[in-house]
Amino acid sequence: MIRFEDVSVTYDGVAEPTVRGVDFEVPEGELVLLVGPSGVGKSTVLGAVSGLVPHFTGGTLRGRVTVAGRDTRTHKPRELADVVGTVGQDPLSHFVTDTVEDELAYGMESLGLAPDVMRRRVEETLDLLGLADLRDRPIATLSGGQQQRVAIGSVLTPHPKVLVLDEPTSALDPAAAEEVLAVLQRLVHDLGTTVLMAEHRLERVIQYADQVALLPAPGTPPLLGDPAEMMAVSPVYPPVVALGRLADWSPLPLTVRDARRRAGGLREQLAQAAGMRAAEADPGSGRGDTPPPQASDPASRPAITPRWPFFPRKRTEAAAAPPTALSPVAEVRALAVRRGRVEALRRVTLTVGPGETVALMGRNGAGKSTLLNTLVGLVEPSAGSVRVGGVVPHRTAPPDLVRRVGLVPQEPRDLLYADTVAGECAAADRDARAEPGTCRALVSELLPGITDGVHPRDLSEGQRLTLALAVVLTARPPLLLLDEPTRGLDYAAKARLVGLLRGLAAEGHAIVLATHDVELAAELAHRVVLLADGEVIADGPTADVVVSSPSFAPQVTKILAPQEWLTVTQVREALG
Repeated sequence: MIRFEDVSVTYDGVAEPTVRGVDFEVPEGELVLLVGPSGVGKSTVLGAVSGLVPHFTGGTLRGRVTVAGRDTRTHKPRELADVVGTVGQDPLSHFVTDTVEDELAYGMESLGLAPDVMRRRVEETLDLLGLADLRDRPIATLSGGQQQRVAIGSVLTPHPKVLVLDEPTSALDPAAAEEVLAVLQRLVHDLGTTVLMAEHRLERVIQYADQVALLPAPGTPPLLGDPAEMMAVSPVYPPVVALGRLADWSPLPLTVRDARRRAGGLREQLAQAAGMRAAEADPGSGRGDTPPPQASDPASRPAITPRWPFFPRKRTEAAAAPPTALSPVAEVRALAVRRGRVEALRRVTLTVGPGETVALMGRNGAGKSTLLNTLVGLVEPSAGSVRVGGVVPHRTAPPDLVRRVGLVPQEPRDLLYADTVAGECAAADRDARAEPGTCRALVSELLPGITDGVHPRDLSEGQRLTLALAVVLTARPPLLLLDEPTRGLDYAAKARLVGLLRGLAAEGHAIVLATHDVELAAELAHRVVLLADGEVIADGPTADVVVSSPSFAPQVTKILAPQEWLTVTQVREALG
């Protein structure tokens, strides 16, 4: 259905091809997952299928890409619209109407489908993606995840033969992501739809792939093969694969279920290691073969508990709670926010102390972004109070506020205005009254290899997000807010981000991040605050909140239950 024949793409002004030697075929009715680190050209490969590359992006495409027999060099995107549906990383750039129902119908109107067919397909798609309650809502009032579902729905209604999806679950909560992926699987298995998809959150999607196309490095020809075989050589892989590599399982498991079936021996090793270390710590305790204590025994975590600050503060010396004498960095009291008919937040109370990292979690539309926007002064409370660094955010002038609180939004373009990376960094230094070169040093740490002259629009979505983070961090605000900070980041980039944020927390910066990335919360957060329908429904140490949640528990927790582990790093350290 999709065929690449020795394809390379070179953009104007760039010396080397972004992708080279792409030569593989995607059969009809298969889901092929495009995998690789950030910046290797995955979006370019997807764009070549829809015709956006080179007709919209410019540059030179050599070789041949055919979709259902049509050559994308000679067929522009509108001439492929009846066979190819495309959802990019930024759903806002695709919308052409104002409301959800109109957007779902627009693609079919363009193809001239009969009104009764359009009506039926709109209703089917509303039900499939859980959008029925939003049908009359203006798209501009939806959360980022809700907009993502609308974008996916808008390409499903015309029933294309091929779906091209770039990070389709990046803005979705775990439950919504499962729903979308289940729909895609149904389309592939039952209707024979062909899907080519790129996604960094491999823990969500790898089990759905028939094949994996691996782009190991920029300009390197891709490898195509069985998902487990590709994960064995891939530089990027999900926690379930990381645990399989650590335990030397072969073939590597791709699902929690497969890993649990093999994890009995690993659980025994961990229990023995815990017992040995407990015995070393207390020689009079006997043989030391007791299993690690569970959540019901908070008084005695085993000696193998990692020393990183992401583990619950009340249970480890190294992650001790900040001194109570320190003033809170942020205080929210009985906060309510109303937007038109929607009550976005209700009776929210939250205190964040210096050095604390708090993860806001919950389904799409729960109010996470609204809470962050209120903390940074972009939204005025309808009731209640908000104080950050001793001031009321929405009443404080931006030059003063920027040194108290900074927000990295879901859409990095909202912060990026200059024509080059160097221009962005210079402006950030001036705005923050920082030493020249401060922002550039952060960019070099977070985005190694990115040169001064690169235009922000030529960066990948993840790279633009990281540049926006560097811009905000230049002012070193005591409170740092991040909205979906790992969207578009591969595992290596996420690890660099985690290291940077841990360092900031150790220096006393408070960090509040809204995220659907349960693995990030497990790695980084001291506390998790769960929101539902604008209200706080849980607030506690990360392990206490996520371990008991089927939706928000990380993969390692699910695999090794009833023992309580959050990350592969913890397990590796425990085995020592």
